[in-house]
Amino acid sequence: METRLALAGIIIEDESAVEEVNELLHQYRDLVVGRMGIPYRQRKVAVISLVLDGTGDRISALTGKLGMIHGLSVKTVYSRHAFLDPAGE
Repeated sequence: METRLALAGIIIEDESAVEEVNELLHQYRDLVVGRMGIPYRQRKVAVISLVLDGTGDRISALTGKLGMIHGLSVKTVYSRHAFLDPAGE
């Protein structure tokens, strides 16, 4: 099975969205290679960057669900190169 690397950028403008974001990230934790969260207090937002490794369908499912949460924006960029999953899953 082919997987791709992706970078998802999330800007949370409504603090009430944080719990739902964390729940979704927990559900898709197998995709997350790395996560960096920055509370930008001067602007009253939180910025999260995610490095993801998974099939395009799974990454799209996660980012699509994130995009449906009120109070945040998410954008994703994918690697051009696809990787073969060494586990063959």
